[in-house]
Amino acid sequence: MNKMKNLKQITPLLRGVGGVLITLLTLFTSEQCFSQNYADKVYYLVDSLDLDALTEDDKKLIETSLKEYYKAKDDTSKIKALNYICENMMHNDWSKYQFYQHEIIQKALIKNPSSSIKKSLLFSLASALNNIGYIYHIQGYIPKALEYYHKSLTIQEEIADKSGISQSLSNIGTIYKGQGDIPKALDYNYKSLKIREEIGDKKGIAVSLNNIGIIYKGQGDVYKTLENFHKSLKIYEEIGDKSGAAISLNNIGSLYSAQGDIPKALEYYHKSLKIEEGVGNKKGIALSLNNIGGIYNKKGELLKALECYNQSLKIREEIGNKVGIANSLINIGALEIEQGMFASAEINLQRSLKLAREVGSPKWISISSSHLSSLFKKQGKHQLAMQLYELYIQMRDSINNEATQKATAQQEAKYAYEKQKTIDDAEHNKQLAIEQESKAKQKV
Repeated sequence: MNKMKNLKQITPLLRGVGGVLITLLTLFTSEQCFSQNYADKVYYLVDSLDLDALTEDDKKLIETSLKEYYKAKDDTSKIKALNYICENMMHNDWSKYQFYQHEIIQKALIKNPSSSIKKSLLFSLASALNNIGYIYHIQGYIPKALEYYHKSLTIQEEIADKSGISQSLSNIGTIYKGQGDIPKALDYNYKSLKIREEIGDKKGIAVSLNNIGIIYKGQGDVYKTLENFHKSLKIYEEIGDKSGAAISLNNIGSLYSAQGDIPKALEYYHKSLKIEEGVGNKKGIALSLNNIGGIYNKKGELLKALECYNQSLKIREEIGNKVGIANSLINIGALEIEQGMFASAEINLQRSLKLAREVGSPKWISISSSHLSSLFKKQGKHQLAMQLYELYIQMRDSINNEATQKATAQQEAKYAYEKQKTIDDAEHNKQLAIEQESKAKQKV
């Protein structure tokens, strides 16, 4: 997606944009209540922009973009100026500008512009819808996220924007993966990969390979997982994409961790963390810290593990990453169970389960309920323990069943067949062209 400060994870058109803005402002209230230095709405265009909460880079970005906005003499130029903020601002308040930009695009389209301007506006609209889908995605509003991703996809298909189509397919695949719908997740990711290969989008190919590798990891296919992750890493390094390389390094580390190769896992996690800190990617930093905490936990260094988990949780709460928060809370709760801190463990695990249900993630529902079941069993609350254990089994089986594994193999075979068919068709067309040229020469 255009705005994956990825991963990240973005469709009716917005009606009553003001209502949506109010909803989003509520999401960020806890972050802003400690500061009173709000920007002037008349100049800055959006409500409750807390200048004290912004980095110097974000302030400079906004000021530069707004100068261009106010100099602009047409809607297209204004939209472009705001796009710099929507795509590059790191603080969560970028979402306010995204909704504001989306409103301008809609009004510009109502003016019945020329065909060339309309196409440009539709490109911008698809991008805006994609980003709004991402906003809902990271906040855990999955049906809304899917709605906007699909609306973005519809426009991209209308204007034949292959790059945009592949991005939307990838985003939709990510949501289905998070919901445990592996057949759909693979279908959308392989469709995305195919288009990216057709248009030579190397970065997009690397993203798709990573996504597919993660799905294979969930299915327990070590060889396919490692193959996809290393292919992805190689492409990221070739094109000099540091953030992408960090994601691949993290993924490779997670596979080694699952296999019990602690030194290798720690090596890859630290490589990833160093890169993420260098580029200032908070979501990536939180992920690496969480993973390093897991390694310390396996080594029995519980204080170091808890420190990493809490650092990761703090960052994830700052950026509003519900799935990440659920993950961190599970790790902290499980550690607290080991240390006999049952009351605190229950609070963290119940909160994790609640978040996992909000975002509709069978994986995190399964893990949260498993730890809660163990906790209640230790406390002698056997009925509760049994209920949570049944929920764990239900969610676990929904993710990794025989039908899912068959679908995985079918999608891989379908992709391989279509890729080979494309190559064969190209060779066949080439041969026909040679034969036709030969016949033409003979006639002459």
